[in-house]
Amino acid sequence: MTQAAPSALDQGIRALQSEWAVIQYQTPESQREADFERLSHKAHDLTAQYPDRAEPHIWEGIVLSSWAGAKGGLGALGIAKQAKAEYESAIKIDSKALDGSALNSLGVLYYKVPGWPVGFGDNKKAEALLQQALALNPDGIDPNYFYADYLIYRSRKAEAIPYLQKALKAPPRPGREVADQGRRAEIQALLR
Repeated sequence: MTQAAPSALDQGIRALQSEWAVIQYQTPESQREADFERLSHKAHDLTAQYPDRAEPHIWEGIVLSSWAGAKGGLGALGIAKQAKAEYESAIKIDSKALDGSALNSLGVLYYKVPGWPVGFGDNKKAEALLQQALALNPDGIDPNYFYADYLIYRSRKAEAIPYLQKALKAPPRPGREVADQGRRAEIQALLR
């Protein structure tokens, strides 16, 4: 039995995931901002092709969030707001897409971005969204890592340890080896 060829959307998502992982984990920090900006254009093109699907909105949001993180400072706030809009669009379309990645990623934005009057950060919203993502994907590496990271940020490291340990035990994601390896290194760093 032959397997059907992956759709253009699936191929586009896989290409974004792969490029994102290389930039995030294998590219020198000084190059990341420009590389994420370049990748954001590819992500936007995929979203424009498939505006009614949650997955491209999620990945455009992830790329924009990563670009904002690499840029840093107040100049990144506008990019973070664009990412927030992409996650919100994805959630409206299908909050369960990619195992709740939009919920997880929006939750991360809410605790990484400063609060009012500078930005839209909100720890209560962050925690609620991260918990929703964990409920959808309780064994996933990303929801466990980010919930633990949030707990550590909130000075609750003892509560975070079981989530970090669970994240380390997460099953590998096919085609996401670079991302999984990089995330495991981040988990180990938080466990120290």
